[in-house]
Amino acid sequence: MADTPPSLKSWKVAPCKQSLAGALRVPGDKSVSHRAVMFASLADGVSHIRGFLEGEDTRATARVMQQLGVGIDTPAYGERRVHGVGLNGLMAPNAALDCGNSGTAMRLLSGVLAGQSFSSVLVGDASLSRRPMNRIATPLRDMGARISLSSTDTAPIEFSPAGKLQGIRYRCPVASAQVKSAVLLAGLFAEGTTEIVEPVPTRNYTEVMLAEMGAAIEYGDGFARLQGGSRLQAMDVEVPADFSSAAFAIVAACLVPGSHLRLTAVGMNPRRTGLLDVLRMMGASIDITPVQGRTELFDIDVQASPLSGVDVPVETVPDMIDEFPILFVAAACATGITRVRGAAELRVKESDRIAKMAEGLRTLGVRVEETADGADIHGGAMHGGRVDTDGDHRIAMAFAVAGLLAEAPVRIEDVGNVETSYPGFVADFSTIGANIEAI
Repeated sequence: MADTPPSLKSWKVAPCKQSLAGALRVPGDKSVSHRAVMFASLADGVSHIRGFLEGEDTRATARVMQQLGVGIDTPAYGERRVHGVGLNGLMAPNAALDCGNSGTAMRLLSGVLAGQSFSSVLVGDASLSRRPMNRIATPLRDMGARISLSSTDTAPIEFSPAGKLQGIRYRCPVASAQVKSAVLLAGLFAEGTTEIVEPVPTRNYTEVMLAEMGAAIEYGDGFARLQGGSRLQAMDVEVPADFSSAAFAIVAACLVPGSHLRLTAVGMNPRRTGLLDVLRMMGASIDITPVQGRTELFDIDVQASPLSGVDVPVETVPDMIDEFPILFVAAACATGITRVRGAAELRVKESDRIAKMAEGLRTLGVRVEETADGADIHGGAMHGGRVDTDGDHRIAMAFAVAGLLAEAPVRIEDVGNVETSYPGFVADFSTIGANIEAI
């Protein structure tokens, strides 16, 4: 298997014959890791990052910053020491900047590169190169950036030197933390004030970290306002465990009879944890306890309990946009129908997640009715089968959980991209009682 290309890797998941138990610390938060290495690169001074996610996505961000002239050391696994070059210290790269599979890297870096005095090109893998990029190009062009996209408004993204960017007031047509972050980062290099107004509030990692590093920024639910030219100061960052990665174990423990599982030191940004609210609506037994001395970290205790279908509140959708693949699995194992609406953004993630989850669940015998912006999932028994993920890491992990609940083994194809967000997934799930075999 050592010579098998990542995209061709598969898993075979056996039905769970025992309860899941124990404590698990999942890898570091991907959103925080991306931003920590990127913002530290733009800061004055040296930042030390601990708990850095050693996934392909976040490593891609670090490599891009190095191509732009930033010194980044790796003192130990999960650590980075970033020698910031300040707002005006980035250097022209001598090759295209490869973001791999990471939409976060590509969209946030677009905000940084839009205000530079040199040319650059962002590229990505086949999956990332299908994702829409006009949503960031439009506001950045409004600020004065010179940006070229492909004929389908996707990557590669080419940046040409432009004059000084100008701050704008931008009303986002979609609820997207990535769009918001791209515009705010461009605002660092702009004259005047840059303001973002969102249709509904999205996760605020960018605003929080910029404020902690000294930027002149104001923010609240649904808005952020940044003064151009704000200098960033180096800081040490402790990256919490990633809630999106913890979500797979949380749902597995809800569903496998007799399970009792603890997820430790998980970051609980309130704009990130809508899945917990929906699972509790469905009847899940989930308790959270603050970690002593760390107000942003929580231990999550989950006990198995029967779930019932619900109508997912539309207002929770932006707070759980990455967790819908695993929610679909929870819905498939619940009694009754779960209805999802207002989630059209799922169709332009790493894959069309509505279509791929519906297709995979139908393969396993679950009735799913798609809509333009969601689906109706009818809970019921799942039989075994073979599921294709289209290279989407979250779909792969979601169907690994489904395999634990199926009546016969489930084979999951194209799982290589799990390394982008959750290296060690199979090993972690093995420690709590799951049987997932890499083939």
